Amino acid sequence: MPFAHLRNIAFLVPGNYRDDDPFSGLEETLRLIELGERLGYHSAWVRQRHLERGISSAATFLAAATQRTRHIELGTAVIQLGYENPFRLAEDLATVDVLSRGRLNVGVSAGPPPFSKLLGDLIDPVEELDFSYARAERLARALSSAPLANEAIAGNAAGSQVPRLRPFASGLTQRLWYGGGSLASATWAGRAGFHLLTGNIITGEGTDDFLTAQQRLIDRFLENWTQETLPRIGLGRVILPTDGADAVTRRRYADFVERRTARTLAPNGPKQTLFLPDIIGSIEEIAEILSQDPVLPRVSELRLELPYEFEVEDYQQILTDFASALQLGQDAQKAR
Repeated sequence: MPFAHLRNIAFLVPGNYRDDDPFSGLEETLRLIELGERLGYHSAWVRQRHLERGISSAATFLAAATQRTRHIELGTAVIQLGYENPFRLAEDLATVDVLSRGRLNVGVSAGPPPFSKLLGDLIDPVEELDFSYARAERLARALSSAPLANEAIAGNAAGSQVPRLRPFASGLTQRLWYGGGSLASATWAGRAGFHLLTGNIITGEGTDDFLTAQQRLIDRFLENWTQETLPRIGLGRVILPTDGADAVTRRRYADFVERRTARTLAPNGPKQTLFLPDIIGSIEEIAEILSQDPVLPRVSELRLELPYEFEVEDYQQILTDFASALQLGQDAQKAR
């Protein structure tokens, strides 16, 4: 099996819901994370999406997840910093990490907010702000909770205190990740000490082959890693095991994969974006496909990415099939 070397098996949930009933969808996503913990997954990640039927505030959502779980790591993949104030976001993330007792992983990306033209004056004027990688650096600096003055000052709380970001989440700055799709972003992430998140979308730079581009991305990241701690690379793949699915569900999965195949045949758009085909089949068939993946042996963390718009029963079946094949539940019991 091509999974023996992996030390962290994760899953990424979309957090989708119906417009007329957001509670049910969000509650189902929390229950999926609870299920993932019972099945033995090492970490659960959530997407943060804006103006869509998904999780628009990853920190708020994961605060709830901290109270429903005990062991599983929690992560954001990814928070688009263009929508955020780095200091206020740092306060929220630090609070979540404290509530989780140090289980939070923070994945971010930089750049201007994609929907800024639609949001108008609901956000700060784009032309007046810096949306470069420096925004991620400011987040990391805030999370370090360095004193903001040389002496205590009076505030709203009783007595005087040295002003600094509170609560201080010890170790969280060592669990910062960057969603990198280009060589430039991989270079910056390595130099800044952010771990690397990479999945099934990447920028084609000098090649039209996805796996070649992803290997180059990892090479660039590792070449630029400057920290004493070991770098981490989280690899995402869309994987749809069919072992526990009925015939109708298998056909629906196959149709989903077929609809998305066209985008994998050639670079897309001005950035030459490359997509990796989804992986579908029995666990044996999936293992055979992954055994031919030249990127997988280079990482120790694999992220099972769940597609949008599937039903909660589909997500349960996918997570259960994959965990059973990898014997995650048995491994988790041994570890405890």
